[in-house]
Amino acid sequence: MIRWEHLDTAPIPDGGELKLMRRGTEYSIMSGSIELMNSRLSGSEEALATLTCEGLKAGAEVLIGGLGMGFTLRAALGLLPAGARVTVAELVPAVVAWARGPLAAVFAGSLDDPRVRIREGDVAEAIEDARGIFDAILLDVDNGPGGLNREANDGLYDPPGLARARRALKPGGILAVWSAAPDERFTGRLRKAGFAVEEKRVRATRSGRGARHVIWLARTA
Repeated sequence: MIRWEHLDTAPIPDGGELKLMRRGTEYSIMSGSIELMNSRLSGSEEALATLTCEGLKAGAEVLIGGLGMGFTLRAALGLLPAGARVTVAELVPAVVAWARGPLAAVFAGSLDDPRVRIREGDVAEAIEDARGIFDAILLDVDNGPGGLNREANDGLYDPPGLARARRALKPGGILAVWSAAPDERFTGRLRKAGFAVEEKRVRATRSGRGARHVIWLARTA
């Protein structure tokens, strides 16, 4: 049996660290003993992009919070027209370095797509800086509204954070949020923030097997 190899460790701002692991051709990003993502499990991250980006037109502006292993980015690029622009906000600089280094085969050149801009920093700041700019904001940060790694991420999902996201979106824009688990209170907060909400359950793998994850599609009026 092939053992896991520890490739690198990266600090998370405000505390904690991420570890990049490899076992043969399989990669894993972990926080302590918790696996945040795995190169074999891309189904729900791809669904985040598919459910959100289908139908977006040329000139669409998309913000993705969290680079991860690039599954959401690659799926979005496969759907968006040539004139679209995608900003990816990634808090941990080493994750961007991993994407261009040991995970380059997983990313398959997606970071070199002319539609893509990488913004190293907190996605909350990218949202705060925007006013009516984005057609879609896709958040795959921590483990969703019930995140485990960084308390500051709660500010993305609390009422003030949702109000900021709403201001950053164009009329009819979509806030799409990935989560490892359901959260009825978060659904309620989205509605109170003025969004029309759909909740989708999707499988972790492309084959339709594995754990069920949750994606909220929250559309502005």
